[in-house]
Order: sequence, then C-alpha cells, then structure tokens
Amino acid sequence: MDLITGGDALPAHLRGGIAALGNFDGFHAGHQAVVSAARDWARKLGRPALVASFDPHPARLFQPDLPPFSLSTISQRGEWLSAFGMDSAVVMPFTRALAALTAEEFVDEWLVTRLGVAGVVTGGDFTFGRGRSGSVTDLSRLGLDNGFAARVVNAVQDDAGTISSTRIRSFLRDGRPGMAADLLTRPFSIRGVVEHGAKLGRTLGFPTANMVLGDYVRPAYGVYAVQVVLPSGERVDGVANLGIRPMIEPRLELLETWLMDWSGDLYGQTLDVELVAYLRPEMKLNGLEALKAQIAADANAARRILKGG
Repeated sequence: MDLITGGDALPAHLRGGIAALGNFDGFHAGHQAVVSAARDWARKLGRPALVASFDPHPARLFQPDLPPFSLSTISQRGEWLSAFGMDSAVVMPFTRALAALTAEEFVDEWLVTRLGVAGVVTGGDFTFGRGRSGSVTDLSRLGLDNGFAARVVNAVQDDAGTISSTRIRSFLRDGRPGMAADLLTRPFSIRGVVEHGAKLGRTLGFPTANMVLGDYVRPAYGVYAVQVVLPSGERVDGVANLGIRPMIEPRLELLETWLMDWSGDLYGQTLDVELVAYLRPEMKLNGLEALKAQIAADANAARRILKGG
C-alpha cells in the first residue's frame, strides 16, 4: 500500500479512485464500515481504493494543550489499512491554511486537484471546511458540481449506542481494555521504542522493556496483562505497569513491560504492547521485597488470564 504524506498530489495510477474520508484514529468498527464501503465500491468499478485522513487531529491544532488522546499512530493505521485491502492512504497535513479553506475550496484543492477522486465515502457526522461549515449534504452537492459521487455510511451501533473513539477512550481511562477492544475489533496497542531505564526490574528479577506513551490516550494507571508483538512478529505474553511508578524517584510516566518466558536485548527496538486486562491500580508498597512479591503475584494473575484460565 502506498502512503502519501506531506500534501503531495497523488501519482497517476492512484487518481480516479474511491476515497474513504475521515480521521480514522484507532480504526474502530465504525471506521471499518466506512473504509470497507469505499473499498468495495472501488473494487466494483475497478478503481483504486483510497483512504484520506488528517494529521494532526484537528482538535490538536485548535486546542494544543489538550491532554494526549490518540488511539493509534500513523504507522499503525497504515498497517491496518493495508491489511484491509486499501491501495493507498493519504495523510493530509491539517494546518491552519487547510483549516481556513471554505468547504468549496477544500473540495476543489484536495478532492479534485490533489486527489482526483471519482467518489468519496464518509460517516454521517463528517464535517469539513472552515468552521466545520460543510456537511455530508454539502459534500454530495459539491461532488455533483465537480464530477464525483459521494456516499454516506450510517453509524455502527452496539447495544450501548454508536461506536466511537470517545467511547473507546472512556473505556481505556476507566481501566476496561476488554470493552475498548470490542469496539476496536482488536486490543488497544501502544507502539514505542524501548528505552534504557533505572533497571530496578532487572535487580528484582523482572527486567522490563520501558517505553514512553507519547500522544496516546492515557489508560487507567496500573498493572495490565499484555501481549507484546516483537519486531519479528513473534507474540509474547507479559505483564506491564503503566503509570508513574509511585515507589521510584523521580516519578516518571512509563509503560514498563516484563516479557514472561522470554529473554533478549530489546533496547532501541519498536514494540507493540497490547493491553488485554486490567489487574490492579498502581500502589506504594512497603519496600522492595514487598514489590518483588507483588510483581510475582501480578505475573501469575496475568498468566491465568492470557492462558484463558
């Protein structure tokens, strides 16, 4: 799959495609419905299947002091979209210049000139143009004026309502990764580079792979049963502490993961850590021996969950 960034125009072989248009952070079940509609439409017509999204998220541009809220990185989304059968993912740089475009200007500059689409697919709540002035009705009208068709996919719902990134973030912040996974259709996964740490875990007999959280939404601080995907694609069970490590000074927010029944050098490598189940909140214990015993107990609990016990 081709990944187009930086606002470049599409190469000729990708023009005339059908584009799913939206943010797609996390690529949850609702997003998948929009993207699959674009993919199936494109395949029926023999045209390229495209996804066009924005980076950074518009909320980050207008409210730069917002706490971290991302559910995925661009690289993760690219992999999911490739596996979904898309031909290209276009990342539109969401700048103040883009945000200032009217709905008509956005359609002319991006959908017609840069992407050359034959059709677009969106969710029903999609808005575009300066001040979010353009609706899906406007997109359909402007498409007719500019030679492309527009389709809308209804929101995907479960028993609790519309599947959304907002609900997923809420589940994660409440320490309910399993419920978030149901909406995502996969476990919530944090991707990061393993960094050197204080090496206390090694002293205790539980060496950890330490990663910073970047712009990911902050799930509930605490201990999780996890699965780790290594650069080789190998999957390893683990137990992870996500938080500020209340027994260690200085306090530093990290994701610290012990890979059970595995050993090797991971420094500088990129891992995906999937949150499977929340075991307990962070706590301050009475000394390192108590910490060591608690880590062992957490590991046993994680093993039971990950083995289906």
